[in-house]
Formats: sequence, C-alpha cells, structure tokens
Amino acid sequence: MTHPLNGIAPLPHLGIIRVEGEDAAKFLQGQLTQDFVLLEPSEARLAAFCSPKGRMQASFVGFRRGPAEILLVCSRDLLAPTLKRLSMFVLRAKARLSDASADHALFGIAGNALKTIAPDDHPAWTLSTFGSENLVHLYPADGQPRALWVAPAGTAAPTGPALETALWQWGEVRSGIATVTPAIVDAFVPQMLNYESVGGVNFKKGCYPGQEVVARSQFRGTLKRRAYLAHADAPMAAGQELFLPSDDGTQPCGLVAQAAAAPGGGWEAIVSLQIAAAGAGDLRLGSPAGAALAVQAAPYPLLQDL
Repeated sequence: MTHPLNGIAPLPHLGIIRVEGEDAAKFLQGQLTQDFVLLEPSEARLAAFCSPKGRMQASFVGFRRGPAEILLVCSRDLLAPTLKRLSMFVLRAKARLSDASADHALFGIAGNALKTIAPDDHPAWTLSTFGSENLVHLYPADGQPRALWVAPAGTAAPTGPALETALWQWGEVRSGIATVTPAIVDAFVPQMLNYESVGGVNFKKGCYPGQEVVARSQFRGTLKRRAYLAHADAPMAAGQELFLPSDDGTQPCGLVAQAAAAPGGGWEAIVSLQIAAAGAGDLRLGSPAGAALAVQAAPYPLLQDL
C-alpha cells in the first residue's frame, strides 16, 4: 500500500528571505541560533530568530545559494514582519535583505517521489544541488523521506505524482519539527519545541539575541516544557491552549504549536507541554472540558548531553 505522503506538493504557506552581500553569513551569525559562518555549500541549517528574552520570533531553513547569498525559507505569514525586524539590525554590515519568494519556485517532495530524484540516503539538513536547483533534505515523517526543492522562478517543477499541500503539512507535523507561525510568536524558547535536538541551536557559536536565556535553559536544568506529537478527533490549530482536568483547570499546561488534518481521520499536532503533564493522561483541547488528546513522544531522540 502506498504511503499517503508521496509526491510533489506546492508550498504556498512558505516564503523565502534572501540575504546577500559579503557579510551575509556574518550578519546571520549574530542574529540566529545556528552557525552560518561555517555553513558549507553541501549543508542547510534549521535556525530560530529570538527576542532578547529568548522567545522564538521566527524559524528558518537556510542554505547558501552562492558565495555571498543565503536563502531563508520561513512561514510566509511571518515573512514581512521578520524581514522588517531583521533589517533593523543590518547597520553597517554589507548585507541586503529582501523578499525573494517571487523569484523562486518552492515545492515539497516526499516518499518515493524523492527517492526517484535523490536515490541515496541523505541526513537531514544536507543540501543537494542540481544546476540551478537546490534540494534541502529534511527530517522524515513516519519513515518517509522529505525535502524542500528550491529553484529560480519559471523552472519546471520536478517530475512526479502530485501531492496535496494539506498532506505535506500533515507530514510537517508528523516530522515533529514545528515552523513558527504568527499564532505562536513569542511563545517558546527553542528547547520548548526541541530545536536543540534537531539541529536548530548551536551552543558553541557567538552571541545572538536571547542567547543567554537559551543557554541557561539548556545548562541549568530549568526547562519544564518539551514538544510532543498529539492526536485528537476535533480540529486543532496553532495557538490553542491545552489543559489537564485533574489540575484546578484554570491554567493551561501546554500549547498547540502546529496542526494539520490527518488522512486517516482526526487531527495531528505538535504540542509543547509541561513535561509532567505529558504522561498524566486526559489532556484536553481549549478547556478542561474540551476534546481529548492522545500524546506520544517526538519521533527523534532528545539531546541530553552536549
């Protein structure tokens, strides 16, 4: 039986920020949670842009398009405000930021369709280049390989079966790696979405906004929330609060970070929960009397030691 996550999907919910100039990598090094100075042509990066309080304002999948050009794939709904805020910090750096969404074709490729294009196994956050086309390999979803395909606008889409965007978004959820969207801006430090465990935080690089908070959460054992997968029969959406009826019911114990309809029925979500609540059972959506959620661990190991 063919897995539903197989084919090539348009990704209108994502956009692209271009950072170009001789200081492009150096500029991003001082703003994001990952190391862009050491970014090789065969690599990509998952990274977050944080507030001074360490809260995620946006997330990106970034890679070099050329010696002095880096592309950042992010939520299209957050692109304009993120571009404006990042541009405020350019100052004297020789770097120019722009919305490059219209200049590129962007597709998601999953399952056997990806194996046809790139038959070898590729670790997540590696970059394959085919002329002017780039393929960013992502974390799998339920064992299905996935990748972002980026090429100049007007380039013919890769050949393969069509995949609905909604199914790609379900695969994003099943991968366990959330993309920051407007509903969850300022809600999480990166570790609350497990970013340190999936290549989204480099603790050895130089300073960036919120670095002290992010490092303190990692090294002082103060982190009390983690990301998990969850299923519910009722529709779920990013930003919805989660409750435990066994508590007093007045304070939420978690938040939906990203959600999508499941092809087998119901809804799937990435949720950020108090660690103590994850195993408590009887988790509810929206209120203590809301729809029940079934919670399971993220589909990758968590980073315990550095």
